[in-house]
Amino acid sequence: MEPDGLPAWAEKHAAAHLADLGARWQHVRGVARQAQRISQALAPEDRPYLVAAAWLHDVGYAPDLVATAFHPIDGARHVHSLGQERLAGLVAYHSSARWEAEALGLSDELAAFPREDSATSDALTYCDMTTSPTGQRVTLADRLAEITERYGAEHLVVQCLQRAHDHLAGIVQRTEERLRAAGVPE
Repeated sequence: MEPDGLPAWAEKHAAAHLADLGARWQHVRGVARQAQRISQALAPEDRPYLVAAAWLHDVGYAPDLVATAFHPIDGARHVHSLGQERLAGLVAYHSSARWEAEALGLSDELAAFPREDSATSDALTYCDMTTSPTGQRVTLADRLAEITERYGAEHLVVQCLQRAHDHLAGIVQRTEERLRAAGVPE
């Protein structure tokens, strides 16, 4: 598949798996809108990968795809099975996946996917961590507060996000710097 066709393909694929999941689908749609907006700060060849990864980042929540109950790995496995290696790596490592995989004893499963350290991977995490469950743009602090309220301070997800905080804050800062440098409006 040509890279320019990836976003439309990913949107259709995500809708088939997630459209019935209410707030999850609203979040995914918001992340994709955010990705479309900020993709202008990336190299042209990376833009379709960001938008496609935004559509697919939570596909591992689809009930028919759950294997490990850890959505980054379940989603990445599925995307990989569709022949999309780069997208699988982006999905696998979004947001605090490294910390959660370690806490869940799934680091080896996560390591099966290539980890991309790039503006594109930063942008995917930025979009996820600055989009509310209802698809609205929020700050990182607001997103983390909402997740803490939803799960409770002792939940594994919250604890992993706390451990990943500096990493996530760095991603937000780098991405916002890229957006300013590219002249992408707020």
